[in-house]
Amino acid sequence: METLESYLEDRLAQGRAYFVREEAQARLGLSSSAWDTALARQVRKARAVSLKHGFYLILRPEDRSLGAPDPVRWIDTLMQHLQLDYRVSLLRAAAFHGSSHQAAMVFQVIVPRQIRGLEVGRQRLEFVYQNPETFDGVNRPDWLDSIKSDAGFAKAAGIELTLLDCARYFHKAAGINGLAQIVKDLGGKASPRKLAEIAAQYENSSVRRLGYLLERMRHMQQAEKLRPFARQAKTAVLLDPSVKPLVAGWSDAYERAPQWRLILNETVEADF
Repeated sequence: METLESYLEDRLAQGRAYFVREEAQARLGLSSSAWDTALARQVRKARAVSLKHGFYLILRPEDRSLGAPDPVRWIDTLMQHLQLDYRVSLLRAAAFHGSSHQAAMVFQVIVPRQIRGLEVGRQRLEFVYQNPETFDGVNRPDWLDSIKSDAGFAKAAGIELTLLDCARYFHKAAGINGLAQIVKDLGGKASPRKLAEIAAQYENSSVRRLGYLLERMRHMQQAEKLRPFARQAKTAVLLDPSVKPLVAGWSDAYERAPQWRLILNETVEADF
């Protein structure tokens, strides 16, 4: 008779380091109480770990020190299980595309639905919500890339989409200076045409923030393609809206970037 332990070994041999409770329980013919006992034994042995909604990871010996494999190996399968589209983005995508300064401590995934983050052993996942209309508009195959692992592929933002995601959610990308570093590292690799196409789907203030930093980092072709968005803006906004003036009217004392309609309330630094 097949046991849960032998079932897990068989899954690993097939390159499938995950399982779903309903499928496994049905295959093994276990009652609910027998299943709970068998599963608890594998969890105690650090052979299995629960993620969400009856979805489990199978741990190989080399995974146990971190408590779970690298999420790039299983994020695609998890999202298929949740029946939800996604893309890996922000710091993890920036590192994938060559922003070597970005040592991502969290695996960030952009999704069109509110989902709570996960902590599995020492692995941390953050799900960043993007409104469904915008998400559907930008999560196109020609604007995405894929991160390969020994378990398959994970969908990731392409360079241009990574830049715009980081500009939109810069507070989750190590702040304005983290964004500046990503722009310095990746901006020259971006297709100016594709960058402008995707930018049309994003908030104008985020596009202006990115355009200003592209210009600062001397990625002039890319910056030039975003300049028309600045001309559409009617009012200036703060470069870093998370830093508010302590006294009303102090924003008038800050330097401005009039061509980008930005108030430079933060000093931008990046490693050169």
